[in-house]
Amino acid sequence: MARRDYSQRSFVDTLVTGAARRRARLDRLERMGSLLDWEQVDRLLDDISAARRGGRGYPPLCLFKALLLAQWYDLSDPGLEDALADRLSFRRFCGFPLDEETPDETSFVRFRSRLRELGLYERLFAEVCRQLEAKGCMVKTGTLVDATIIEARARPPRPSEGEVSAVDPDAGFTKKRGKSSFGFKMHVGVDQGSELIRTLETSSADLHDGEAFGALVVGDEAKVYGDKAYGSQKNRDFLDRIGVGDALGYKAARRRPLKPAQDGFNKAVSLVRSGVERVFGTGKTGYGLGKTRYFGEERVKGDCLTFAMAYNLRRAACLVA
Repeated sequence: MARRDYSQRSFVDTLVTGAARRRARLDRLERMGSLLDWEQVDRLLDDISAARRGGRGYPPLCLFKALLLAQWYDLSDPGLEDALADRLSFRRFCGFPLDEETPDETSFVRFRSRLRELGLYERLFAEVCRQLEAKGCMVKTGTLVDATIIEARARPPRPSEGEVSAVDPDAGFTKKRGKSSFGFKMHVGVDQGSELIRTLETSSADLHDGEAFGALVVGDEAKVYGDKAYGSQKNRDFLDRIGVGDALGYKAARRRPLKPAQDGFNKAVSLVRSGVERVFGTGKTGYGLGKTRYFGEERVKGDCLTFAMAYNLRRAACLVA
């Protein structure tokens, strides 16, 4: 299927963006955009077409950059459509020429669908992490593991309806500090020091945090820090087998209270792993992660991975500034 060719810039683009480029050093989007070799990212998108049948498709890389913008500015699909049509800086970041129309909201729906079908969200996240690691942004002294609850967009089922939502059957119930929540969990492994997200998984909210532990460990970090929810013997044995230091919290058992040394260790670990809470706080206050945008775990996972890529680019831009 044919795609629009944006490789040749129009006279209007040259005239208007010439002055803007002189301010590029101060432009946040320019700084974040300069962190990646976008040709490497574009190669992963070769098989994508988000065009209507018979029409010319938008370049997939332009659409991918638009999804990053939606995360940074917490935009819905209609909001993203309007912003791209209106804001010069958004067009320039994505690569949409001034004399061309920009995508409508259905283009983003089709594009995300293709990313899921081809399993590209995970590959794109891995590529962004690989490039940031190559730039020396990953410290690797430790990985901070934790999970946060993301409220489902669907209404929780009433007691008479059971525990499964007819609208979003992938969502589940959990209780934390006496408060019941309905939705999903985002599990992350965050690089100690840089606070970049290195690993990410999603699940229904009813999955115990410790069950996602193995997928969050990279294997090249010096230690893994986690609260008492991760401190099972199974997880400790796993870290021992792969030669990674154990900094998981201890949980008291019935008739077996924590020893003073274990209690002190938990407090020390808590101070170190506070960095992951800052990541969650940023996601929920600045990226709209308090509630899911979509129904179904696959869509939620794609959105969480897009958040992780957008967050990592913004964080890395601060680290290398």
